[in-house]
Amino acid sequence: MAVSPATQTFVTDLAGIDQLHVLVLAGGLSYERDVSLRSGRRVLDALRAVGVEAELRDADVALLPALTADPPDAVVIALHGATGEDGSLRGVLDLCDVPYVGCDARASRLAWDKPSAKAVLREAGIPTPDWVALPHDRFSELGAVAVLDRIVDRLGLPLMVKPAQGGSGLGAAVVREAGSLPAAMVGCFAYDQTALVERYVPGMDVAVSVIDLGEGPQALPPVEIVPRNGVYDYAARYTAGRTTWHAPARLDQETTERVAEVALAAHGALGLRDLSRVDLIVDAAGQPHVLEVNVSPGMTETSLLPLAVQAAGLDFGRVLGALVRRAAARPR
Repeated sequence: MAVSPATQTFVTDLAGIDQLHVLVLAGGLSYERDVSLRSGRRVLDALRAVGVEAELRDADVALLPALTADPPDAVVIALHGATGEDGSLRGVLDLCDVPYVGCDARASRLAWDKPSAKAVLREAGIPTPDWVALPHDRFSELGAVAVLDRIVDRLGLPLMVKPAQGGSGLGAAVVREAGSLPAAMVGCFAYDQTALVERYVPGMDVAVSVIDLGEGPQALPPVEIVPRNGVYDYAARYTAGRTTWHAPARLDQETTERVAEVALAAHGALGLRDLSRVDLIVDAAGQPHVLEVNVSPGMTETSLLPLAVQAAGLDFGRVLGALVRRAAARPR
């Protein structure tokens, strides 16, 4: 899948980008702090490489005074987990009248909560695996054994268990036998008070990054994910040698186009802007199923959006520069 000539031209034309002062926010206090710092440093280096005056800052008590004393022209949010994805920080930036790359607070909150996002996708006719969301309190009050038995009866096996809010594969597990479900739930509740249990769909793990550089949202080439142990968990994502990526994915043209259409539909249904990453499973029949949508994708050396940018024949720094310039020019 190629990026249109118009987008190629837009990415190449970065006149005036060296006049912008950009703040890259990374770190935070979530479980994904280390990954966020790696993402932030890579974004910082890429922006500086194309002439942007950028600085890296943590989201801490010094942030608001800094925004007041020296407001940036735009912010790049490289925070993962709740701080960067639940909409709260974006709401604060809105209060400070500081533009930022990415969707607004409302859309971020929606995408961050996987059960709510899946409900919107299902209502829009976008395929996503059947699921149930189970808060820890209800799990205890209704009786764990009875609840788990009912989940298996309803959704079947295997199952995917993961936090309703969270990322980087933390707390996620594939359950192939009913006897393994209680331990998977306990592991999930260590990261969130609500577990999302969904039907496991076997197939190819694919991530489609969506960017809008001024010509409307476009899907970059899909990236195929092949984890060595079969599960794309935290270790598989961020440990060298644990995963193989194919960019573009090894899909035929028809399936590639179908995957792109579904990713763009998910991006639109959730009201996103600028960029997102849509995680999907492509089953044996070539049908994509949306698993989740990330509004603050990883930007590390093993992250999927940078791989997709490279597969599209684009320069990572120029793409970021174009997104920053769009954000800085956005009406406030």
